Amino acid sequence: MSRRSSHSPQTDSAVLRSRLERAREAAAGTGLLIAPGSDLRYLLGREGGSLERLTTLVIPADGRPALVVPKLEAPGYDDVPTAELGIDIVTWVDGDDPYAVAVDRLGKPDRVAVSDFTPALHVLAMRAALPGVEQVLAGPIVRELRMRKDAAEVEALRKAGAAIDRVHARVGEWLRAGRTEAEVGADIAAAIVEEGHVAADFVIVASGPNGASPHHSLSDRVIEPGDVVVVDIGGPIPEGYCSDSTRTYSVGEPREADVVATYEVLRLAQQAAVDAVRPGVSAESIDAAAREVIAAAGFGEFFIHRTGHGIGLDVHEEPYIVSGNELILEPGMAFSIEPGIYQPGRWGARIEDIVVVTEDGVESVNQRPHQLMVV
Repeated sequence: MSRRSSHSPQTDSAVLRSRLERAREAAAGTGLLIAPGSDLRYLLGREGGSLERLTTLVIPADGRPALVVPKLEAPGYDDVPTAELGIDIVTWVDGDDPYAVAVDRLGKPDRVAVSDFTPALHVLAMRAALPGVEQVLAGPIVRELRMRKDAAEVEALRKAGAAIDRVHARVGEWLRAGRTEAEVGADIAAAIVEEGHVAADFVIVASGPNGASPHHSLSDRVIEPGDVVVVDIGGPIPEGYCSDSTRTYSVGEPREADVVATYEVLRLAQQAAVDAVRPGVSAESIDAAAREVIAAAGFGEFFIHRTGHGIGLDVHEEPYIVSGNELILEPGMAFSIEPGIYQPGRWGARIEDIVVVTEDGVESVNQRPHQLMVV
């Protein structure tokens, strides 16, 4: 994975203020400690960074929020509209106790919610600074906000989808017999940036039997004539929102006799899942729509992962499109639809689009053809 820039086009201050207020309301009396990362970017417009020095956004149950930040790193937040957001910048220097500073801004809560990906270094120190106070994950609180994308977020996902579509449209420039997966992947990674992303977060080029491993990345395997090749790629655009799209290619006509018929099953399964998306249905019902088509054709044992994941400022976030998730879909929820069929030792295939739940149905932000692409 590539390191993302923490700086991006500034999110409107009115939007950020609304998010901060809704976060406090969703916390319902629980204090919030938001570490650098996508949650901070969602609430403050900056992803920030933190290693051994504590940086955290403190949102008390009552009172004014504060960004507690090392003084040497405070200039990185100069363009955050703190006055408009009603946030104080509270700095500390080496030798101070930053956890005491954060606790002072929290007040005296009975419970504190901590960002899911806060380093253990800070979690344990904060636990010691808050003896007797229940500490829980902030994820269940913040995800209630982040799952429902507003119009600007949906537009950013459309932009990301169009950018990654342009990369897939160029795969035929690089994917050919005699080259290694790594060589093809390097060209694709460069194109991801050329076509409008900040970085290539991930590049999967899985040829022949490697295609049966869903999270195969790149290797020195030389691509052969007739190989089926899974290409799964994505990354963030400057606004911070991510692309993620998979198409399956064949280098010349496929070598295996069953590829065309099996791939058609996968195409129908992916389409069935997309067609099932609308407000009021459950996340697990979308998973079932894809899974039923694949199972009915006798390939159920070869579909070995969930049908999709939410996407936004993170490539993987809520909601997850998986059996057992009874969450009811609402307009603004965005996620992947990506069933796959993986036959160990032989070949694999996956089709992935990002879709957004609309008021009366579904919109796909990816527009590349779904058929097996022969290059």
